[in-house]
Amino acid sequence: MDGNTTSQGKCPVAHGAMTETGKSVMEWWPNALNLDILHQHDTKTNPLGADFNYRAALKDLDVDALKADLRALMNDSQDWWPADWGSYVGMFARVAWHAAGSYRTADGRGGANTGNQRFAPLNSWPDNVNTDKGRRLLWPIKKKYGNKISWADLIVLSGTIAYEVAGLKTFGFAFGRQDIWAPEKDTYWGNEKEWLAPSDERYANVEEPASLANPLAAVQMGLIYVNPEGVNGNSDPLKTAAMMRETFARMGMDDAETVALTAGGHTIGKTHGNGSAADLSADPEAAAPEFQGLGWMNTKGRGIGRNTVVSGLEGAWTTEPTKWDNGFFTMLFNHEWHLVKSPAGAMQWEPITIADADKPVDVEDDAIRHNPMMTDADMALKVDPIYREISLRFMNDFDAFSDAFARAWFKLTHRDMGPKSRYVGPDIPAEDLIWQDPIPAGATGWDVAAVKAKIAASGLSVQDLVATAWDSARTYRGSDMRGGANGARLRLAPQREWEGNEPARLARVLTVLEDIAASSGASIADVIVLAGGVGIEQAAKAAGFDVTVPFTAGRGDATEAQTDVDSFDVLEPVADGFRNWQKADYIVSPEEMLLDRAQLLGLTAAEMTVLVGGFRALDVNYGGAKTGVFTDRAGSLTADFFVNLTDMAYQWVPTGKDLYEIRDRRTGAVCWTASRVDLVFGSNSILRAYAEVYAQDDNAGKFVQDFIAAWVKVMNADRFDIAA
Repeated sequence: MDGNTTSQGKCPVAHGAMTETGKSVMEWWPNALNLDILHQHDTKTNPLGADFNYRAALKDLDVDALKADLRALMNDSQDWWPADWGSYVGMFARVAWHAAGSYRTADGRGGANTGNQRFAPLNSWPDNVNTDKGRRLLWPIKKKYGNKISWADLIVLSGTIAYEVAGLKTFGFAFGRQDIWAPEKDTYWGNEKEWLAPSDERYANVEEPASLANPLAAVQMGLIYVNPEGVNGNSDPLKTAAMMRETFARMGMDDAETVALTAGGHTIGKTHGNGSAADLSADPEAAAPEFQGLGWMNTKGRGIGRNTVVSGLEGAWTTEPTKWDNGFFTMLFNHEWHLVKSPAGAMQWEPITIADADKPVDVEDDAIRHNPMMTDADMALKVDPIYREISLRFMNDFDAFSDAFARAWFKLTHRDMGPKSRYVGPDIPAEDLIWQDPIPAGATGWDVAAVKAKIAASGLSVQDLVATAWDSARTYRGSDMRGGANGARLRLAPQREWEGNEPARLARVLTVLEDIAASSGASIADVIVLAGGVGIEQAAKAAGFDVTVPFTAGRGDATEAQTDVDSFDVLEPVADGFRNWQKADYIVSPEEMLLDRAQLLGLTAAEMTVLVGGFRALDVNYGGAKTGVFTDRAGSLTADFFVNLTDMAYQWVPTGKDLYEIRDRRTGAVCWTASRVDLVFGSNSILRAYAEVYAQDDNAGKFVQDFIAAWVKVMNADRFDIAA
């Protein structure tokens, strides 16, 4: 190195992962377990500090003044980015739509709940072209109200206000979305290496929409839902309809909601393709410093007003694109359509014949009129028999359409917020909706100590108590705040029959716990969680520690009528590394599936580590399997898993797919068996560092306390009524 005379060698700045010329750790060792997904819960990136409470800040928000400012913005056209027809209603509807439309039910990720549209990759998706301009137009309002309004709430509210200004009676609005401060870079959006790669790359068979790889919903990398020009850009409205049905279902929408959202989304605003995409600058994440975070700026002309380029399609859907009316359906059904090319070269549908009076006017000169247009998805509403029937009903009943869209819009923009108890503000709808997973309030006045005594005397084992409580709580997803122990849906369809919940064992345990709940006035949800704590206390005492597991009553019991069975199907675990169980072989490794579950539960890497080690010591593996139970004191809350995993007296020998034997180095005797999930806590350098902490002679007590803290965190993850 002393003889290095290159310019890079003379540079005083270290070249590494922070530069485009260096490699990150994961690029050097791509097969290493990447724990970054768990670091998303690190609060060090939050400039507001760990003590900032957004719900408290919202109490000082002048909602009426904020909404008045947004209404004024809708018609305050800016020279640097002029509004179409002098109105931004179409722009802000799209910004909110595209923020919320990335949500998918399979893992609850995406959506508008975190303000993630501000960061890559979403801020630079091809489908999000010029949403950066909408967010920049909102900046003066965000600046004015500061910490009292999150970007996430402001983006969704702007779209809702846009529809109100256009004339829609909206269903309601709730504040409460809290911003993230770094990209959710480990969210899986697909394997493609290029934007808008053919759909074939994410479908087993592109002719079968249901073969779309889980957990994806959009048909191509960089799109929110379907390709507006047709499947892989080839127009065929019937095929597009099939794609729409699958994609919208994966967003949690049925056929009527799909029609309402498609038509309602295209009732206001327009597409933009009057120019060449080749003249646009890079996307926001790749743009040069002088663009100040804005992307897709035209480098060879005006690039604004009538010359804007976004999707490449060009034109409005209705005669009056700033007004909430039934113009979309009347335009669609009152004309025959044919395929043409937009000025940017995109394929779109235009009417064969149309009166000048029915054409929308130019966005800058109302003396000029242009043909309306339809996308392949719009035409799908006309040619698909089911969509057509719904569309005609809406066309003939404007009030029904308006109500359906208002409800679907509310669902689209609130689906990832979790239960209604998290909603804040004066415009929360009184009606309880099934997709909000309603749960009645639970009792709190019952005798906790008496119930604990009944549980302890019930004859149920530590394994019965802990496994049942865990299975009830592990469904929680911090991505959309669904699942969890509150509601005790473990005892209802579909959860009571899930393979991972061991239905026979579950039924036996629930019979006992339900009797205890009925005799004490407590909810079964509370008794299940309390019973898990009793099991841990017993196991800790067996290890020599007299502890109390914190418990807060108040969980309620959901009913079958309050449970959308189909909606809960997506919460079924297919693997649980905490209980050393996996339903089948998958493309990703068992330890990667463990990380995914831990991230959804809101756990850090250290919390995940202590829980796995504790569960192995407690002997709560699925089906009573002994894999990973590195102890001769099974059922006691000891750190033996870590002690024996890090002991060099043993060697680790592969014996089958993802299975190993732990053998005595001196005698060769088999002491234990292990899974990949078990051994990763010794093989991964970060996880081993945590494991070594708990294996130390002086940290037995710390292990018990840390395990209890992580356990309580999971049990209370869905308790939005109590402080974290």
